[in-house]
Amino acid sequence: MEIKVCGMREISNMQNLQLQVSPQWMGLIFYPKSPRFVKDEKRQTIRQIDLPKVGVFVNESLDFILDKVKKYELAAIQLHGKESVDFVAELKSQTKREIWKVISVGEELDWELMRGYANQIDRFLFDTATSQHGGSGEKFDWDLLKSYPFPVPFMLSGGIDAASVDRVKDLKETCPQLIGVDLNSKFEIEPGIKNVAMLRAFKEELLGLRSVN
Repeated sequence: MEIKVCGMREISNMQNLQLQVSPQWMGLIFYPKSPRFVKDEKRQTIRQIDLPKVGVFVNESLDFILDKVKKYELAAIQLHGKESVDFVAELKSQTKREIWKVISVGEELDWELMRGYANQIDRFLFDTATSQHGGSGEKFDWDLLKSYPFPVPFMLSGGIDAASVDRVKDLKETCPQLIGVDLNSKFEIEPGIKNVAMLRAFKEELLGLRSVN
């Protein structure tokens, strides 16, 4: 199972994350209304963090996204807005970076509305629907994913906390396409600052690793 820690903002916190947790992905939010928004003056130092970086975008232009890909050496692009299938296809034609499409989940899921994206992206990411485009700390009904119909892998987000490990493992047994989790607000000291010890403990429990004291 892959782990993505999203909403990273402060350099020292990123360094500790790299050293103590070493997740597969580190998420940088480029949505100005987010309290976890990353400012460009930090980009040179952020580039030195040796973790694959995912840029999170909400209804941004192609030029804006491609500019951030270059400035931060992003490994993946996470689209968290209402980006159309045509937009995703155009973005795919202009970059070799992975493209992830977020599906904001309310009370139900319409698989047919996602079918066009499934042919264009590298993975879906399911998150709880919120006006703030993530970071709500609330879970949606994960049982909705048990009928997931596509071969493209997906990640799980939305309110995952330290007590969620068993439920994540159960869902993995039902949905082999589930390849990872996206951790954010439930592991924060404050918005943008992660509790690295909590993240490390979660990783060790999820992957069945023995804690090293």
